[in-house]
Amino acid sequence: MDSLQWGLLVLGALVLLGVVAYNLWTTRRNSVRRGALRMPEAGVAPTDQRRDPELFDGSEVRSGDDAAPWHADADDGFPDTRPVPGEEDDPITRLTQSAPPDRRAALDPLIDVLAPLGLEQPVSGEAVLAALPPSRRVGTKPFAVEGQRAGTLEWETPRPGQRYTALQAGVQLANRAGALNEIEFSEFVMKTQALADHLGAAPDFPDMMQEVARARELDYFASAHDAQLSFTIRALRVAWSPGYLMQHAVQQGFMAGALPGRLVMPASVPGQAPVLVLQFETQAALADDPEQSVLRQCQLTLDVAHVPREEQAFARLRQAAQALAQGMEGVVTDDMGQPLDTLTMDRIGADLEQLYDALEARELTAGSALARRLFS
Repeated sequence: MDSLQWGLLVLGALVLLGVVAYNLWTTRRNSVRRGALRMPEAGVAPTDQRRDPELFDGSEVRSGDDAAPWHADADDGFPDTRPVPGEEDDPITRLTQSAPPDRRAALDPLIDVLAPLGLEQPVSGEAVLAALPPSRRVGTKPFAVEGQRAGTLEWETPRPGQRYTALQAGVQLANRAGALNEIEFSEFVMKTQALADHLGAAPDFPDMMQEVARARELDYFASAHDAQLSFTIRALRVAWSPGYLMQHAVQQGFMAGALPGRLVMPASVPGQAPVLVLQFETQAALADDPEQSVLRQCQLTLDVAHVPREEQAFARLRQAAQALAQGMEGVVTDDMGQPLDTLTMDRIGADLEQLYDALEARELTAGSALARRLFS
């Protein structure tokens, strides 16, 4: 062979080696890390351990037109022991249902419009329940009725077998759907009047304009102090299967949630909202063979107003995100895909401490029943 032929032969060999190397790299990139996993039993901790609201997006506080819009929650915000379909076996739901009632979960002038219903004589719980309107909502706001039980004089949700010497109706001033408006106030008056007529009671309604103004002021405060923190963990090279992701999540204290693709980190106190939520693609969780599904990212979220300060939720969010990223060869980013460095994390933590202080000063301590109702 002459030198030209040898050169072509060497060049061809190099091209072939390049193709093989590329195919190996592509195969590795498209492969899925898999892991077998048995989730902890329900209730058993895993071993191993407005104007639009202000939102934390993982790197900065957003407000105004740049923030995500609020949405109305399906729940009315008041105590309800009925299980949500599909959540009967969720450990978090079980803990909530077994927890003692929170007295601050009842009507409160801090966040509710109250209308006393004067009674000429005590009424039975059965009579009150029969007179209640079919809907517990007024527009987008929760509507509720309470009775003062004869003998104990405690306020409670009416129930059979009890007699009540006084009643009051209430509607929430604001929630994530916005402030109570004039139309909703008028609907509240009509519902309450119908209830009073049925029971022979005399309602005493507050001034509409004063209550609407109070609702707007509360909504203004809530809009400026609503924080929902979200970190994204993205795979750097090899994708994950749902089982592989859950295997690492359990090591950080997460448990299976009620919905596919949702894991929760339980609070230390039964009945409180989960400290953190981990979510991944629902379609992957519902696949016939989830281990053949490919995941390249998951989200960790913290609804700040729903979690008590004592839970140290941000520190746990930060630790869990970094541990998952390290264990699964990923990177922690904001929702725009920008990596989060130590300084950014520190700044977010400092902002959260100021937020906790502001909520406490307003008697809406994070994790309290009133805060959970207002920020829902």
